[in-house]
Amino acid sequence: MGEPAPADAASLGRGVPMKSAIVTHRIDVAQDLMILRVASDGWELPDFVAGQYAVLGLPASAPRCPGSDPESQPADPDKVIRRAYSIASSSVARQYLEFYVALVRSGELTPRLFMLRVGDGVRMGRKITGMFTLDDVPPEAHVVLLATGTGVAPYMSMIRTALAAGGPRRFAVIHGARHSWDLGYHAELMSLAHVCPRLTYVPVVSRPDEEPIPWGGRSGRCQSVWSDRQIEEAWGFRLDPTNTHVFLCGNPAMIADTKSMLAGEGFQEHTRKSPGQIHVEEYW
Repeated sequence: MGEPAPADAASLGRGVPMKSAIVTHRIDVAQDLMILRVASDGWELPDFVAGQYAVLGLPASAPRCPGSDPESQPADPDKVIRRAYSIASSSVARQYLEFYVALVRSGELTPRLFMLRVGDGVRMGRKITGMFTLDDVPPEAHVVLLATGTGVAPYMSMIRTALAAGGPRRFAVIHGARHSWDLGYHAELMSLAHVCPRLTYVPVVSRPDEEPIPWGGRSGRCQSVWSDRQIEEAWGFRLDPTNTHVFLCGNPAMIADTKSMLAGEGFQEHTRKSPGQIHVEEYW
């Protein structure tokens, strides 16, 4: 498995001009998960649409974190290692960009990113792009957002942006992880769902037997929340292609399984040439 990044971002990472930036905030969610906020250093952050991604980079000479796998060959110290990461922060509040990063011990960049502390420098691309947005969703359609792991990052940008804007659209965030401590943004999503009737949040843990305190929430695969009609029960109406769009982000196995299930209910994958109700972003 490669370092988590939108699957269509490889060419962007190689070609984007890089600028100086500074780490302004770091939260260690778990041993191998962190939330990183990065501000531009002497230049203005560009406008972006919630759901898009930006490029982070560090020189190959930057140190790797303890416990990461040794590199097979010495890295060229003049090389800047780049990867694309979905933005988790609101597209309205643009003092910084926020990223939700998982450590890949065999990766090139994340072992170096995990050595960063507040005040450290990092490289960031000036171009922000990506098609995994709400732009192609009709304004009257509701939105169900399914994610595994760090795939919840673009949904945080969507939720933080859309809820502040108001409107009748309902959102559901279904987030799957192995353990409860891997559910990044859990507290924020719980609070938002409590105060905003338009948001439904369902966290799902796949290994409840490993929880030190019994897990009282949903367990198993996150896509079972759809098949069990939990969102329909919460909202009080049937979800179908005429009233709902579904976003899938993260593990390809989850995406393939959910796409197959949705196709059986008449949902179609969205492309530029053929509009549909299923929007997909694979992370590796």
